[in-house]
Amino acid sequence: MKNEHPKVAVDLVIFSIVDGMLCVALIQMKKKPFEDMWAFPGGLVGLKESVDAAAKRDLKEKTDISNVYLEQLYTAGDVDRDPLHRVVSVAYFALINSEKVTLKTSKKYKDIRWFPVNKLPRLAYDHSEMSKIALARLKSKLEYTNIVYGLMPESFTLSHLQQVYEIILGRKLDKRNFRKKIHSLRLLKKTGLFDRKTTRRPASLYKFKERKSKIIEIL
Repeated sequence: MKNEHPKVAVDLVIFSIVDGMLCVALIQMKKKPFEDMWAFPGGLVGLKESVDAAAKRDLKEKTDISNVYLEQLYTAGDVDRDPLHRVVSVAYFALINSEKVTLKTSKKYKDIRWFPVNKLPRLAYDHSEMSKIALARLKSKLEYTNIVYGLMPESFTLSHLQQVYEIILGRKLDKRNFRKKIHSLRLLKKTGLFDRKTTRRPASLYKFKERKSKIIEIL
């Protein structure tokens, strides 16, 4: 049609640490041509909402949480990325702590669940490329920002914090150097409580002084 225009959508790459692995949330499709395939959650942007508002709305609908780390990633605009419609999608990535989150979806989809980033199924649309871009952005930003707070519970040990960095980066970090750097940045404060879930000496629990993004040199 002469006056037909592209639709605008958002897609969410939702990261979390689940069972000691970096994972993303995926929904299972019902409709052809992607029946039974998996994709990142998302949806069309409403006529009276911004793309940021649409991303926050969809995140709330899928996880029932808000006020988490959410960042616009890039715009996916290849003409044939959706075989049914001309859709331009604004991709976002979010960081959440999964401990108290139950993923949910609507009758429009078959299922929603966590998948380890290194064991993803075949993805619909251009979401395989989207996953690579999001993971690269996350790893990069760990080195010069404090956004790891988005993946952490309210309180945690320094060992837990280091473990999350190692899971995402895929490599070991020197314990002494890591702790020295974290303390020098003054991002954390002691809660006065201890982790007693171990038979070893109880470890101090920390929390972030602020849960908002900052440019800092961590690694």
